[in-house]
Amino acid sequence: MRLPTAPALKTEKLSRLFSNMSECYKLFWFQALINKVKDGKTVVSYDELINEMIADAWYMVSEYKLNLGPADTLEALVHYVFNVSNFKSSEKKEHIIRFLEASEDRELLKMKRTLTYNVPYRLQAPFIEGFSGDGWNVSTKALAEKINRERHVIYYFTRISGLQSQIEIKEEWAEYIKRNYHILCGWIQFHLITYLQKRNPSVPGIVNKLEPPIERKLDKVKKYWKLLLEIDPVHEIYTGQLLTGKDMSIDHFVPWSYVAHDEFWNLHPTTKSINSKKSNQLPDWNKYFPLLSGIEYYSYQRMWEYEKVYAEFEKLQNEHVNSLEVRMKLYRQGLTKQEFTCNLEEVILPVYQAAEHLGFQNWVLE
Repeated sequence: MRLPTAPALKTEKLSRLFSNMSECYKLFWFQALINKVKDGKTVVSYDELINEMIADAWYMVSEYKLNLGPADTLEALVHYVFNVSNFKSSEKKEHIIRFLEASEDRELLKMKRTLTYNVPYRLQAPFIEGFSGDGWNVSTKALAEKINRERHVIYYFTRISGLQSQIEIKEEWAEYIKRNYHILCGWIQFHLITYLQKRNPSVPGIVNKLEPPIERKLDKVKKYWKLLLEIDPVHEIYTGQLLTGKDMSIDHFVPWSYVAHDEFWNLHPTTKSINSKKSNQLPDWNKYFPLLSGIEYYSYQRMWEYEKVYAEFEKLQNEHVNSLEVRMKLYRQGLTKQEFTCNLEEVILPVYQAAEHLGFQNWVLE
């Protein structure tokens, strides 16, 4: 991806920031830096940037269970904060930042300091001539002094004091970042997606897992199930509760946080409160899959029995049934209940097991 040029800036050096990257820290550090510049700040402390890094990695680690690296300190930090804060996996970014700013937890501060040892200095390696190998193995103060003598770097060090160390982004680079902020965000995301795909080869939809989860648009699916409620009573699978159109919510059996899609075979109706309790957990397979297959087969039967139900299915299938193989397995006419159940298990069980292996927790409604 080619970055915009600027006459007085070494943008060709900027394009090499992530060329030699075995960990993800540079990506999150630079993302945090440009976010601060966008907000009008040019003097920023290490602590501010690391808090931003933790908050940006929060959803990838806690909500989507992505692996950031074999012994990644940033991933470990997110897990630690998740455990001590009692925050939700989908917690708002501003709440995470406020918690980090106020926390005096010694272990948390120690882990944060670990992130300051290399990345603030090594990020700018492409801008520094004749400085490699053992040249990096000196004190942070010596590194800062060396970098501060360079002309074309993005930022200088104005203070070296642990988490209270500060950098100052050069005015011309701050202007460049503001002017090209969205392009730079896309460039960082491209590198982050590439990085995450290598470390999470079996995880679908990486591109959709960089941001906080959003409410799914399932209006057509909800309309379909509301039509079925008009034909027969429908009981949701976790409690057996009779569903009403007013309180109905559409649940992803295998959480969207893993599948990153809205395929019809993974969707079923429940209540809003139960859907909220389930969150991004995996329903116990032995307890709930037979009930899921039962309600899905009921839907299948009504689809072929009533023209108006099939018409609603026709409206949703282009958006929610994207595999021709799945259409043939689950939605062709004439399937017995046993055939349908076996086919549904063939489709959903491998996905369920992959999510389980990644760390999504087993769930039974209390």
